Amino acid sequence: MVIEPASRCKLLHVHVPYRQLEATFPFLLEHRLQPEIAFKGPDLDQLSLDALRHTGRQLEAAGLACTVHAPFMDLNPGALEPLVFAATRHRFAQSINAAEALGARLVVFHPGYDPWKYGGQDHLWLEQNQLFWPPLLERAAQAGCRMALENIFEVRTETLVALLDSIDSQLLGHCFDIGHWHLFAEVSLAEWFAALGPRLVHLHLHDNFGKHDEHLPVGEGGIDFASLFSLIATLPQRPTMTLEAHSQEALLRSMNGIGPHLSPADRADLPQSPS
Repeated sequence: MVIEPASRCKLLHVHVPYRQLEATFPFLLEHRLQPEIAFKGPDLDQLSLDALRHTGRQLEAAGLACTVHAPFMDLNPGALEPLVFAATRHRFAQSINAAEALGARLVVFHPGYDPWKYGGQDHLWLEQNQLFWPPLLERAAQAGCRMALENIFEVRTETLVALLDSIDSQLLGHCFDIGHWHLFAEVSLAEWFAALGPRLVHLHLHDNFGKHDEHLPVGEGGIDFASLFSLIATLPQRPTMTLEAHSQEALLRSMNGIGPHLSPADRADLPQSPS
């Protein structure tokens, strides 16, 4: 499967919990906002794929795309416990099914790595991941979507680099969450991009002051977004991005905050600011 670069009108997405999708949908269509639909585990047991197909058709008719954020709570594709490993694969496969029904082009997953859990034996986590992902790669190819691993507790890039290099598939890339980088990483933005920039397909954008995962609007914390977008401009392929705002008012502020960092062409393609 060939993954086409994002078209210019399909740059930006906004975080929408699945349980709020129905209520939020008119707002999304009115303001031409593309959702990143975030599922929790129980959502995937109860949802109607036919209803998702209808939603996908409505987005397509409006010229809008969507992405999916898979469940992550208690899940780990590198789990040594067989039941956790199996539960994670089940939830991730369900997420790809949901993405296929929606016509989503990307599913974001948490990698489940926590340095405190593995005590320097990172190879154990990596070996489990090498068993975990191949069946999902086949399913993603069938569904016509790409997958991306989001940095969470990673203090350095080595574990994500090792995993992505060992899988070595265009269907599995990196989602860079700058808020999590600001909280946990011990390497600079430049170092992170030097290691993972070639694998970067998607961004999660929100702000904080380096102490808590506050999900502040872009520009209202301590993150240097000018440096981030300077690095993005050096990439061979422009990633898509999601503003992870948790209210409509915060979303408006985040859209205003991101505007000055975009190229003039991309700024012109921003959706009309909701009011």
